[in-house]
Amino acid sequence: MMARFSFSGIGARLALYVTLCVAVILGASLGLYHYQARELLLQRLQENAKNRSLALVQRVELVLSSVRLAIETLAGTLESASLGRDEVPGLMRHTLEMNPPIFGIVMGFEPSVLGHPDRRYVPYVFRRDGGIELSVEPGAHDYLFEDWYQIPRELGLPEWSEPYYELDDGNVQLIATFSLPVMQPKPDDQRPRGILAADIALDWLTRELAEFKVLQHGFAVLVSRNGTVLSHPDTDSIMNENLFSLAAAWRDPALREQARTIIGGGEGFIQSTPLLGVMAHIYYAPIAASDWTLAIVFPEDELFRDINRLTLNAAIVGGLGLGLSLLVVLSIAGSISRPLRVLAGSTERIAKGDFEAPLPKVQRDDEVGQLTDSFATMRTALRQHIDWLKTTTAAKERIESELAIARDIQMSILPKLTPPISNRDEFDLRALIVPAREVGGDFYDVFPLDEHRLCFLIADVSGKGVPAALFMAVTKTLIKATARDRDGPAEILTQVNAELAADNASNMFVTVFCAVLDARTGDLEYTNAGHNPPVRIGTNGHPQWLKGRPQLLLGIMEGVVYRSASLRLSPGERLLLYTDGVTEAMNGQDEFYSDARLLDTLASAPQPDLVSLLAMLLSHVQSFAGETPQSDDITLLAIEYHGSEPIAP
Repeated sequence: MMARFSFSGIGARLALYVTLCVAVILGASLGLYHYQARELLLQRLQENAKNRSLALVQRVELVLSSVRLAIETLAGTLESASLGRDEVPGLMRHTLEMNPPIFGIVMGFEPSVLGHPDRRYVPYVFRRDGGIELSVEPGAHDYLFEDWYQIPRELGLPEWSEPYYELDDGNVQLIATFSLPVMQPKPDDQRPRGILAADIALDWLTRELAEFKVLQHGFAVLVSRNGTVLSHPDTDSIMNENLFSLAAAWRDPALREQARTIIGGGEGFIQSTPLLGVMAHIYYAPIAASDWTLAIVFPEDELFRDINRLTLNAAIVGGLGLGLSLLVVLSIAGSISRPLRVLAGSTERIAKGDFEAPLPKVQRDDEVGQLTDSFATMRTALRQHIDWLKTTTAAKERIESELAIARDIQMSILPKLTPPISNRDEFDLRALIVPAREVGGDFYDVFPLDEHRLCFLIADVSGKGVPAALFMAVTKTLIKATARDRDGPAEILTQVNAELAADNASNMFVTVFCAVLDARTGDLEYTNAGHNPPVRIGTNGHPQWLKGRPQLLLGIMEGVVYRSASLRLSPGERLLLYTDGVTEAMNGQDEFYSDARLLDTLASAPQPDLVSLLAMLLSHVQSFAGETPQSDDITLLAIEYHGSEPIAP
C-alpha cells in the first residue's frame, strides 16, 4: 500500500499542508502563550502586589495615624484650655501611657510665651526600662533651631521628619518624629504657643518588612521622601543607600527618572529595572500618613522561570506531536476527505440557520465520527442557547423597564414646584437634578419649619443603583420627619444619624448639607455632614466657599453629635449647593471639572437670577464633559435672600 503512495496525490498534499499549518499554528500558539502568560503573570502580579502592599501600608498607616491622632488630640486639648506650663507634662505623660507606639513626647514652648526671648522650656516624657520618665531642660537645650521645631513652625503645618538614628542607653535606634504647631488657647491670638512632637522607634517597621515574603528571593523596601532606604533585607543599606545613589551606580539616566517616580507620591508598577540592586519588577505605593513609599521587588529571573520552562516543555511536546501527526495524516487522509466534505456541507446549512440539516452517518468511532457527534451536540446546544438568549433578552428588557419606573418614582418624591416654596418675597429658591442613566442617591428637599423659618438641604448617598435609591428615600423621609421636632440642622442630623447608624447592615452612608434660614433677619444656621462645601456669592457677584469644617457622614457611626455654624445673609446674597456630580464630571481626557473651575465659572459669568445661574452652570458642566457619558447625578440648589418683607400666614 505504501508502495503505491504518490506524493502528488491529495493525501500527500493534505499531509504537507496540514503539517505546515500545524507547524505555523504551533509556533504562533507557543509565542502567543508565552506572551500572554507573561502578561497575565504581570497582571496578577500587580493585583497581588497591590493587595499585599495595601495590607502592609494599612498596617503601617494604622500605627502612624494613631500616633498622629494622639498628638493632634493632645494639641487640641492644649489649644482649647488655658493650662499652665507645669500642667502640660501631665497631659503628655497621659498621652504616652495611652499610646504604646509612641517612644517619647516633647513640647517646645515659644520664648514669647515664656516671657523673655532667652528663656527656654522643653518638657520631654519618654519610655525607659519599662517606665515613663520626664526630662525638663529650661535653658540649656536650645531647641528653637532643631528641625522638629523649625519646620512645622515656619510652615504652620504638621510634619513627619526624615528618619534618623538616635543613641538610647547605648542602643542605636531608628527614629521618626511627628511634630505640629500648638496655637494659643485664645481664639483672637493666632501666635503659636509652641511645637508638640512625638518620637516613634521604627524597629517594628524593620521587622515587619523583613518578615514580608515575596516569591523566594523577593523583598519589600521602604524609602523616605528623599529616596533614603529605611528598610532593606541588607541591613547595611538602611540609611546608607539612596535611590539616586543606586541609580548613579548603574550610570543610567532612566533609573534616576524611575527613582523620582517612586518617591513622587503616586502608585504604579515599573518593569525590568535594576534600580534596587537586581533586575526586577517593582510595585510602589505611597504611605498616606507620611511621605514614605513602599516598594515590593520581584526578581525577574525567578518571576519568569516557571513560564520559560513550561514554554520549552510545550515546544518539545509540540514538535513530537507534529512529527506523529504527519504520519497519522498520511495514513488516514484519504479516508476522511469524503465524510469531511459531507460534514462541511451540513455545517454550512447549520451556519445559515438550518438546524435540521442532516449530518453524515457515523460508520466508525474515529476522529471523523467524533467530530460528527460533536457537531450534533453543538447543533443541539446552539439551538438551546438561542432559546436561552431570547429569554435573557426579554428579562433584560423587563429589568430596564423596571429601572426606568424606579427612576420616575425616585424623582417624584423630590419637590416639584418652581420655585419649591411659592408666595415668599423674602427669598427665591431654585433647584434642578439631572439624573444619570441609572437610579442613584442624589436628592434635595425644601420645606418650612414655621411661618418664618425655611429648612433646605442637599445630599448624596454612597453608591448607585437601587440600594442607593432606597437609602435615599429612607434618609429623606427621616430628615423631614425629624425636622418637625428639632430646632436646628445640627439636632436634625444628630437624630437622623442615630437612626441610620443603628441598623445599617449594608454599611451605606450619605453626605448632607442642611441649613435653616430665618426669612425675617437672613440668619442662616447650617451643618455640613461630609458634603461638598457650598458656594456663597456676595452682592458683588464674587463667589467664595462657605466657611465651616465638614463633619462625619451620616450612617457611619452611632453617637455622633453634629455642630452647626451660622452667618447672616445680606439682601442680594446667594448660596449655591451642589453634589459631586458637578465637580467630578469628567471630559474625554479624564480631567475633573474640579472645585477651582466651579469658582472660576461663577466668578466669570454672573447671572441676573437663579434660573439663569443654574442653567448657565449646567450648560458649562455639560459642555466640559462633551461626549463623555454622565456617570453620576448632577444636583443643584440655589437660594437668594431678598430681605425681610411682610409675611402672609
